[in-house]
Amino acid sequence: MPQSNISNLWVVIAAYNEEKLISETIERVLLKNVSVVVVDDCSVDDTYLKAYQSGAHVLRHPINLGQGAALQTGIEYALLKGAQHIVTFDADGQHNPDEIIPMLEALKMNSADIALGSRFLGKTFNMSWQRKLILKIAIIFTRVTGGIKLTDVHNGFRVMTRTFCNKFHFKQNRMAHASEILNHISKEKIRYIEFPVTITYTEYSVQKGQRSSNALRVLMELVLGHISK
Repeated sequence: MPQSNISNLWVVIAAYNEEKLISETIERVLLKNVSVVVVDDCSVDDTYLKAYQSGAHVLRHPINLGQGAALQTGIEYALLKGAQHIVTFDADGQHNPDEIIPMLEALKMNSADIALGSRFLGKTFNMSWQRKLILKIAIIFTRVTGGIKLTDVHNGFRVMTRTFCNKFHFKQNRMAHASEILNHISKEKIRYIEFPVTITYTEYSVQKGQRSSNALRVLMELVLGHISK
């Protein structure tokens, strides 16, 4: 597979109280020869300082707005910097940076506007059966109500074109943003692909919000997102 021209590829990382792993996450991503912008969503720890020291562009919200708002801030910054492709990537270490460039290549080869990571086409490590069950229910719900056939939902690992990002803006500040983007893809008939990715659930990521109980919120947000369309 040919090497990408990745000079205009930006990775956007939304972060809230991620001082323990943000440096490692940034350093691993920067090894891929891409630009990184971290949006510190008003953390109360040293997330901002550690992100800055690790070589990322760093923005900071003066108040906590939520992941959706943080991603939108980062996307707008990347666009101003001339990004042609934008990646959304989690701060807690559960995503694999080695999959960024292959996902970008797949997006280009399929002339798609967005590539959605799928843990069920790829691999998962240490995922609880409760979370897997709820995600499977959410997948069925999305297929039935949204007319979009996905193997995964609520996966924060995506690659998007500049065109897509100029037309779509996150309006849902918090976790419902993941449902919002799927609704947009379905409504506007956006050309999309799914790409197999690896998700690793660590003790840290579980503590940070990947508990099985939080997975139930995924389903509830999909329902609420469908009602509010």
